[in-house]
Amino acid sequence: MTATAAISADGLVLRPFEDADAPALIEAYRDETLRRYIRTPVDDAEQAAHWLRLQYDGRAAGTRYSFAVLEAGELVGNVVLKRGTPGGERAEVGYWTTGPARGRGVAPRAVEALTAWAFATFAAGGLRRIDLLHEGDNHASCRVAEKSGYTFTEIVPAFPPYPLDGHRHSRNWLDGSDRRTSE
Repeated sequence: MTATAAISADGLVLRPFEDADAPALIEAYRDETLRRYIRTPVDDAEQAAHWLRLQYDGRAAGTRYSFAVLEAGELVGNVVLKRGTPGGERAEVGYWTTGPARGRGVAPRAVEALTAWAFATFAAGGLRRIDLLHEGDNHASCRVAEKSGYTFTEIVPAFPPYPLDGHRHSRNWLDGSDRRTSE
C-alpha cells in the first residue's frame, strides 16, 4: 500500500485531502467541541487553503499523512499519522470527527484503519510504536483509544498550548494489539 492510496474500512473511505475539501473543512471547524481541541482554526477559504497546504507539505516531507474520512461520500472526519522523523521508530495518530458523526464509531474505525495502514506501510522502515495523545479531560478520546486497541501508558504533563495534563495511549507493532497487520 502506498502513502497516497485511499484506505477503505468498515464503511469509511480514508483518502488524502484535496482542495475541493475546503468548504467541508470550514463547516466542520464551526463546531465548538472541535475548536476546543485544535491548534489551527479554519474559519474561511484562506485558512482552509493554509490548512490544506500544511497537509500537502507534510505528506511531501514524509512527516504528516493526513486523510479525509468519508462516509457515503461526505467528510465526517480527519485522521493523521504524524512522524517527527521519517523512518523513525515512533509516530503519533491524531483525529477529529464532525459534530454529526460523533457517537457512531467513526473515530475508532478511522484510527484503527490508519494504524493498520501505518504499520503495513512503515514497519519495514522501522516504525514500531504509534502514540495517541489527548487532554486528560477528553473522555471521548480515551474511549476512542481503547476501542482502537491503544493501551493507556502514562499521564503527560501539561505543555503549552494545552493547559491540562494529558494521556498517552500506545500501540506497538507485533505486540498482539496490532490486530490486522501482525499475523
